Amino acid sequence: MATLRRLAGSGAVHVLFAFLAMGGWAVFANRNHAMPQPLYSGLLQGAVSACLTLFLKSVIDTLSRRFLGMARFWAPPLIACLGSASLLTALHALIGTPEIVSTIAVPLMVSTSYAAIYNYSLSGRKGAGS
Repeated sequence: MATLRRLAGSGAVHVLFAFLAMGGWAVFANRNHAMPQPLYSGLLQGAVSACLTLFLKSVIDTLSRRFLGMARFWAPPLIACLGSASLLTALHALIGTPEIVSTIAVPLMVSTSYAAIYNYSLSGRKGAGS
């Protein structure tokens, strides 16, 4: 049980999981196209998802300090979502991913959900008066 807890708390495990899960999804989303394009799409999505996993928490931490009032609840996750969507769309278009929307839908939903939940947890700690 201690080993499982240690692995669950490891940043390297989170990054590796993001790479494999979201890269695997991209290969699946592009499976009907000729190889090696699904593999290229999977490698790109895996690498970007791994990087987003590393940096998303820091981005939300920074953005959550920049907004007051009700904007602090919706602006940081929205900005993170738009930034991620723009980056993913541009990179996949650059390498010729055939199914861009399908490829980025799941990773974007997962990262935006995380950003919203994490941001809400930060906003709740700031109190109503800040």
